[in-house]
Amino acid sequence: MAMVERVLPGLRMLAVAVGSLGGLSAGAYGLLNTQSKRARTVIGVPKDRPFLADGVYLPDGTGPVARGAALPFAVFGDSSAAGLGAESADRLPGVRLARGLAEELGEPVRLVTHAVVGSRTTHLAAQVDAALTDPPAVALVLVGGNDVTARLGIAESAALLARQVDRLLAAGVAVVVGTCPDLGAIRPIPQPLREVARRYSLALARAQARALTGSGAVVVPMAALLTRHFVDRHAELFSPDRFHPNGAGYGLAADMLLAPLCAAAGLWEGRRS
Repeated sequence: MAMVERVLPGLRMLAVAVGSLGGLSAGAYGLLNTQSKRARTVIGVPKDRPFLADGVYLPDGTGPVARGAALPFAVFGDSSAAGLGAESADRLPGVRLARGLAEELGEPVRLVTHAVVGSRTTHLAAQVDAALTDPPAVALVLVGGNDVTARLGIAESAALLARQVDRLLAAGVAVVVGTCPDLGAIRPIPQPLREVARRYSLALARAQARALTGSGAVVVPMAALLTRHFVDRHAELFSPDRFHPNGAGYGLAADMLLAPLCAAAGLWEGRRS
């Protein structure tokens, strides 16, 4: 579940937009501004980097190994794709999915992580550029949460995502996209600021899904699948920063994504033995 690294100053900018477009009073904006400062103090700034465990994963669950013929699987996006907050390399979402794909496909899978912590949709083009020098067979894209910090409109953000997904599809890559998660599940963001975050992120998720309709990409509604779990099991699924998922949280997300990735890879359509 994507947890944005710079959500709080971004939400303050969003509050300005809400005020100018929706008639937010000076008092209400002042409250949002105060809430933003408070939440930033509670959350702090992430200092760690996610583990990196790229390599080949075998159907028996072993790996990563450095070499060998394998189905290339690439991961693009932000901290939710990179796995910031996971306690070990084994608990990274990419590793869990590479192992799951290898087991289901009955063949080795090579994981290549292009995702970068803090990325917005505007940064996705550079990740895709790097990948297309040697295109993967299957790709997962998780991006959108950090777009709350940018001055992009929701429609523009969704269009940028669709453009990069189209580039991957044109190169023959099977693509799965997890849409923007519900940022309202982040408890350190107090109300009413959390409600602003929730509305923005859900509107972006809907726009992403619309922009990808008919593209050929498999779209997974992460907010619809995960929000209830992250709200009800907050202590169990978030890392100590209370902002990014922990290994259990990423495991839950991977469970939701594995079947769509297998379908994208053609496992259940007779395209693979």
